[in-house]
Amino acid sequence: MTKIGRRTFIKSAAATTTALASGMLAAPAIWAQDAYPSKPIRFIVPLAPGGAIDFIARAVGERMSTSIGQQIVVENRTGAGGTLGMDSAMKSDPDGYTILITNDNAASAPHIMSLAYDYTKVLLPVCYLGRHGQILAAHASLGVKSVKELVDYVKTNPGIGTATSGVGSNQHVILEWFKREANIKLDHVPYRGAGQAINDLVAGHVKTAFLGPTSMMPHAAAGTINMLAQSTAKRSPTLPNVPTMDETYKGLILEAWYAAFAPANTPAPIIAKLNAEMNKALKDPKLIDTFTKGAIEPVGGTPDDIGQLARADSEKYAKLVKELNIKVGG
Repeated sequence: MTKIGRRTFIKSAAATTTALASGMLAAPAIWAQDAYPSKPIRFIVPLAPGGAIDFIARAVGERMSTSIGQQIVVENRTGAGGTLGMDSAMKSDPDGYTILITNDNAASAPHIMSLAYDYTKVLLPVCYLGRHGQILAAHASLGVKSVKELVDYVKTNPGIGTATSGVGSNQHVILEWFKREANIKLDHVPYRGAGQAINDLVAGHVKTAFLGPTSMMPHAAAGTINMLAQSTAKRSPTLPNVPTMDETYKGLILEAWYAAFAPANTPAPIIAKLNAEMNKALKDPKLIDTFTKGAIEPVGGTPDDIGQLARADSEKYAKLVKELNIKVGG
């Protein structure tokens, strides 16, 4: 396998960085295609195991490792609403061996947590991996099976706990939005990931939650929880019997996306290589089946596709955070 010194590699790739930012993926002929990867690649997941990000990272990583001939190691680095893991990835060496797999928390958290930087502008987009709605669910002991029934219950029993994957998450924003639209009081109970949150919901330690469908579906099938609504514009084909929030509160739509990002200054040919491999993985029939079972739609596309969406969502969340007066601890 041909090896290129890091300094030489970066120098030869620098000319392509601007082109990549514009959505052009073609790598120059000077780049040795077999130089990368020559060792395992680390996927940093900023939330705990058991949630959709972890699920997606492992599914994509498993198929990529076979294709590239190198191991993909998933590292769950949790804390501070996912920002510890995102910060770690952001500050890693830009050599293509540390990649962040995250959700639109990268667009919302900077505004909620008043960070000095915006991940969507600092990190380099790699690939749009998937999307789905968030699910509003209630523990079966509440005896509610619709959004209206939950709202009626909360109006006479205000302040029950509602779990999310963390402060600054998409789910946190939806929760605050729902509370405003329904004029009810729910107490936000943030966790370090969906795995911990769903465990407490199933155990009845919290009675309601906004979480992704992947962690919800097995427990809904078992009758432990009731899925009341999804935050998509249309009902997911995987969850045709779960109404949308929009059906009760017009305009309450907020989908979650999942994507790969790399540290700033990662060479353009490496971004192109990773993008190509991830797109290949997303077309694998077994991965599509795995995603479908978790109510996740595989997407793919160029780095610019997810880059534009991430930056647009950052602006959207900035507006929502201000309107809803969402703050750390809120």
